[in-house]
Amino acid sequence: MVAPLVVAVTGLNATDNPGPGVGVIRSLLHARDPGLRVVGLAYDAMEPGVYADGLVDDVFLIPYPSQGVEPLRERLAYIRRRVGFNVVIPTLDAELPAFVDLAPELAAQGVGTLLPTREQLDLRCKAKLAALGAQGLPVPASRVLTDVAGLYTIHEAFPYPIVVKGPYYGAKVAHTLDEAVHAFHAMAAQWGFPVIVQQFVAGQELCVLAVGDGRGGLVGAVQMRKTVITDKGKGWAGVAIRDEGLDALTATFMKASRWRGPCELEVIRDAAGGYHVLEVNPRFPAWCFLSAGAGMNLPFAVAELAAGRAPAALADYRVGTMFVRIALDQITDMAPFSSMSTAGEIVRSEGASR
Repeated sequence: MVAPLVVAVTGLNATDNPGPGVGVIRSLLHARDPGLRVVGLAYDAMEPGVYADGLVDDVFLIPYPSQGVEPLRERLAYIRRRVGFNVVIPTLDAELPAFVDLAPELAAQGVGTLLPTREQLDLRCKAKLAALGAQGLPVPASRVLTDVAGLYTIHEAFPYPIVVKGPYYGAKVAHTLDEAVHAFHAMAAQWGFPVIVQQFVAGQELCVLAVGDGRGGLVGAVQMRKTVITDKGKGWAGVAIRDEGLDALTATFMKASRWRGPCELEVIRDAAGGYHVLEVNPRFPAWCFLSAGAGMNLPFAVAELAAGRAPAALADYRVGTMFVRIALDQITDMAPFSSMSTAGEIVRSEGASR
């Protein structure tokens, strides 16, 4: 018999700048797989996904990525003893290196993952994305800075406006040197170094959620055009599309990187029809539930592959399927919050088969 999926998922910070975890979990539940259980992994007791009704069976606090691999190893071992899980899907950039390092140990313990290698992570990082241009991926001109002095001559490389980015998250458009200096200090203070400065490209914002097979091919991919964008640059609404240019970009990236697992390509299509890859995010995007709603459930496919299952063939998705994000007030009481704050866990399925 095939063991039921018990999937641990991170990224439950479903705020106006949401993590991907809630979308991944909703996709898993959408599959209605018999015996499926979900274990939430949170970094803070106030992450909204902790308290969403019917979302997670159990939830645990885990140590921040800055604390290193060993505390994470010990915490995951504790969680496995309490409730068990056989798949883990990390969804945040900063935590991926530790999970990649732990993947062989987890596999030996019967816990599957579908993650890139350290080398693949390094290849697509914001600071090195420009190198992919030599392998056929059209990327805007950029510079990697560790000192604000580099901004004073950046106009010699490419004109204003420019985009100032943090190493993991954050992006601010600057139209003047003063704006660029302010953005540089803000990014460095929040996210550290290096700070990436990229040529601004105007156009239509497109995204591709893709899952690579680790051999240069695709498990599946869903394309999306943003239709409503927040002041943080996040898609609050979008529609599934099919664009041959995005097909080609995705195939080029997979061939160049031999990517394993989920990723997101953020692309601008300019007024002349040219494509520019702004970022390659090494995990599911927050809008990933669109893939399940459109008929190509990529989070569930990743969970099955990580568990050693052969997923059902992924049929084409329904172009024109839309998502519109919603903000609402969740009602809970102090008991689960107290449990998360003091014990670091909410356990409902202790004693379930492991």
